[in-house]
Amino acid sequence: MSRTFYITTPIYYVNDVPHIGHAYTTLAADVLSRYRKLQGYDVHFLTGTDEHGQKVEKAANTAGETPLELADRVVKRFQALWEKLDISYTDFIRTTQERHKQGVSHLFEKVMKQGDIYLGEYEDWYCTPCETFWTETQLIDFKCPDCNRPTEKLKEESYFFRMSKYQEQLLAHIEANPDFIQPKSRRNEIIAFVREGLRDLSVSRTSFTWGIPVPGNDRHIIYVWFDALANYITALGYPDQSGDFGKYWPVDVHLIGKDILRFHAVYWPTFLMAAGLPLPKKVFAHGWWTVEGQKMSKSLQNVVEPNMLIDRYGVDAVRYFLLREVPFGLDGDFSHAALVNRINSDLANDLGNLLNRSTAMINKYFDGIVQKPEQLEPIDLAHLKKTSAMVDQVETCLTELAFSKALQAIWETISAGNKYIDETAPWALAKEPAKVERLGTVLYCLLESQRIVHTLLSAFMPGTAAKALAWLGTDGAQTDAALQWGGLVPGTKIIKAEPLFPRIEDKPEL
Repeated sequence: MSRTFYITTPIYYVNDVPHIGHAYTTLAADVLSRYRKLQGYDVHFLTGTDEHGQKVEKAANTAGETPLELADRVVKRFQALWEKLDISYTDFIRTTQERHKQGVSHLFEKVMKQGDIYLGEYEDWYCTPCETFWTETQLIDFKCPDCNRPTEKLKEESYFFRMSKYQEQLLAHIEANPDFIQPKSRRNEIIAFVREGLRDLSVSRTSFTWGIPVPGNDRHIIYVWFDALANYITALGYPDQSGDFGKYWPVDVHLIGKDILRFHAVYWPTFLMAAGLPLPKKVFAHGWWTVEGQKMSKSLQNVVEPNMLIDRYGVDAVRYFLLREVPFGLDGDFSHAALVNRINSDLANDLGNLLNRSTAMINKYFDGIVQKPEQLEPIDLAHLKKTSAMVDQVETCLTELAFSKALQAIWETISAGNKYIDETAPWALAKEPAKVERLGTVLYCLLESQRIVHTLLSAFMPGTAAKALAWLGTDGAQTDAALQWGGLVPGTKIIKAEPLFPRIEDKPEL
């Protein structure tokens, strides 16, 4: 039976325009998904859209359309961006789909039947943009502590989930599973929040109609977070254990932005506990992007639009930059100057230049035909060991979701390749007929290291890696064996590479 790997992004709210934050989470999930496929895992990669709730209903009314018409229109923006960003998802869930509604109703009913959802009355301060209730003590000048917008006092009949009942069980689980919430700073934040005490959670609304009705009482609509979080199991066919749900759940990684950590690390696990279902193996909350040191906002007109970036710099340069520039989990700052610098130094100079030099030499000295490596000298063995160690380093880094560290390890091997050329001096060996075998061995080691580098880079920069691997005479077969030394077959015809990334000479506009 093959090993499975299930990874999710949050489902994105259809009231949003896709921005760099959405692209960042989805890209990280795509890299992990592609990398695990490379290792032979049976991967299920889920993304999608959150289409219910008061915000969507209000926005649709303002636009003079139905909520579903609004959702149908906006969902295409996300799907088009994922295609453009080369995202290889397995499934795209929409919370307006029948499979989702049925799964949510089943989950709600199950938790209600065992007494963990009860009918009561709710009165508190409600923030419509965040779909969140707050106590008066949590407000800042009667504004939402998360988005700083006005709140309104609401009193309504509501179903409540007995979240308080699961406080100790949740704490015990977090403490027994150090990797459950990552990075560590976020884990500490959640432990502190849970220790302060969990209140029962209002899980229905009567003030609007756009959502999934409470089973048996359709005056109530299921709270948007109970509805949205369930997508991770409804997309797998929950409650049917015989198909994907039985195969892939529990999820290996929920990838999210830090603003929705509490919903994923407190609400969702307690819903699952109440339903008697296994908890996610890991919830990883990444940081936010600022722009030139300022928070992104529509009013400042500094929202970084991913489509524009891709059109201007190319998809793989954007994919590389977003995961290389900032340690995943920390906040990062976006600037065009930093992106241009990465393209010129890392991609054009290091990566592209090494491939150009290597493929040009094998064509010049051996008509592009890979020679059988003879006796390896210490310098060759050192390069072989460096490359093999890098493969192990990348595995460690990606298991920890340390994308920038993984790329750093790959780039150290690229630098080592350039140094290896300088130290072995193939052009000098080519002048001595007696050293033709030595020349063939040096070029083999040089090209084989790059084959492994580009195989790994197929997870990060799929289009670029496919080109490079084709020039290196391999089909880029996605197998674990592709990461082992010796895969480059003597006799293979190598094509002289074209520049992978042309340098950008013009000064970036800020």
